[in-house]
Amino acid sequence: MAKKDGKGTKDDRGTKDGEQGKSGTPAPLRRLLRVPGGKDVDLSSYDARATPAGPRDKAAGLAAIPRMADRLADLQERLWAASTAGDRRRVLLVLQGMDTSGKGGTVKHVIGHFNPAGCRIRGFKAPTAEERGHSFLWRIRRALPEAGEIGIFDRSHYEDVLIARVRELAPHKEIAHRYGEINRFEKSLADDGVTVVKCFLHISYDQQRRRLLQRLDNPDKHWKFSPDDIDDRELWPAYQKAYEIALERCSTPEAPWYLVPADRKWYRNWAISTLLLEHLEALDPQYPKADFDVAEARQRLLEGS
Repeated sequence: MAKKDGKGTKDDRGTKDGEQGKSGTPAPLRRLLRVPGGKDVDLSSYDARATPAGPRDKAAGLAAIPRMADRLADLQERLWAASTAGDRRRVLLVLQGMDTSGKGGTVKHVIGHFNPAGCRIRGFKAPTAEERGHSFLWRIRRALPEAGEIGIFDRSHYEDVLIARVRELAPHKEIAHRYGEINRFEKSLADDGVTVVKCFLHISYDQQRRRLLQRLDNPDKHWKFSPDDIDDRELWPAYQKAYEIALERCSTPEAPWYLVPADRKWYRNWAISTLLLEHLEALDPQYPKADFDVAEARQRLLEGS
């Protein structure tokens, strides 16, 4: 992860932005951005404008993203095809971050790489009366991707240890218990073939203000603004602390957190596209072999013409 060190941004290997490892090849982004579980997290030490790997500037970043599209689309098709032969694997992208960090923008840009028919997108807002009558994970389980699908959560079950903690919507003891529930839940997903890719979109306090002002300055964006956004800014330290606790306690081997610098939209989109690509390539889904006689089917078609 990219940290502020007063001498330029460095990642957790001690190399400067975009540099290669000792082997001469770039380290996987999922290693560079991964949050080490069980260790204290101080978000103020991470630069939200950093570009810890990949393109060096906006022009290069915008050019690099489309070059990933064909590979992502191919891997998605293979994942879906494999599911028709009983492969239960699927991918779940979880997006969390403060208002204006770009959760919706990420969905818009990243989903463009894929066939929408193979995606399941869900945004989580305040729970309904029905949802409040169940465990906080009940509505999450109902929205999970099925075999072969790519699921995207705009907010998620982490709202129940974030806003619930900041706004004191549940007893402290209950919230403390939820971290363990989340870890057990995500492990069960991994055991069932779900690759969970959790991205925290790290935006700075000043950048959020600029984006909120841009919404106010554009009448077409007023629908995206709420006076509650200003109220939440007053609780910024409490939210940052809530995120730090969630990142520390719920970055596990089965479902690690990735801290994505989000002040630069182009880098955010490149990074999340790259993380998805790396995870799909690791899955390496394959087209299933035909369960019928290909030569016979061809002959029948030729004879029938």
